[in-house]
Amino acid sequence: MKVHNIALTAIILFAQFFATPAISAASATEQYPYEVLQDFDQFELRIYQGAIFARTHIDAETYRRGSGNGFRTLASYIFGGNDRGESIAMTAPVVMSWDQGMVMEFMMPAAFTLETLPAPRHSGIEIYEKPAVVMAGLSFGGWANDRRIEKKIEELASLLDAHGIDHTDHFQYFGYNPPYQMTNRRNDIVVEIKGWTE
Repeated sequence: MKVHNIALTAIILFAQFFATPAISAASATEQYPYEVLQDFDQFELRIYQGAIFARTHIDAETYRRGSGNGFRTLASYIFGGNDRGESIAMTAPVVMSWDQGMVMEFMMPAAFTLETLPAPRHSGIEIYEKPAVVMAGLSFGGWANDRRIEKKIEELASLLDAHGIDHTDHFQYFGYNPPYQMTNRRNDIVVEIKGWTE
C-alpha cells in the first residue's frame, strides 16, 4: 500500500509539473477566432471569422484510428513538407469531420493568404478558404474518444432541437490541446446554423 501511495503521488506531481508549461503553450497558440452571439448555458451560438485551412481525407472510420494518420499528414506540411521547406506555426483547434469520409483540418495562421502560403508536397493536402460562419458550439473537458464524441454530438443535436434552432447536421469535432497536456483540456462539438440573423 505504501509503494502504491508513493507511486500515485509521483504521478500527480509529474502531471502538475508538466501541465503548467503545457497550459501556457496552449494559451499562446493562435486559435480560430469567434465571437459569442448568444449563450444558452449548455451551448453557445458563435460567429467564426473567415480563415484558411489545410485539410486531408483519412482512410479510417473512427476517431481513434484516423486522428493519428491525419495529424501526421498535415503536420508534415507545416513542419516543412512544402515547396519552400518553410515551417508554419501550429494553431488550434485541430478539426475533424465525417461528412464525406473522415477529414482533418489545420487552420493556417492569419498572417498568411492563399497567395502567400507555400504549396504542400503531399498530394493529399488541400488548402482552402472558409468564409465567416455561424455555428453552435458545445464544449467539454477531458480526453476525446469515439464514444464521447458521439455522445456529445447527440447532446448538441438534442439541445438545438429543443430550442428550435435549425442546423446542417454536419457536426465537427474541435480539439484544442496537445497530447501531453494532462489537465484543463478543451474539446468542442460544433455545427453550422441555418438562417441565423442577429
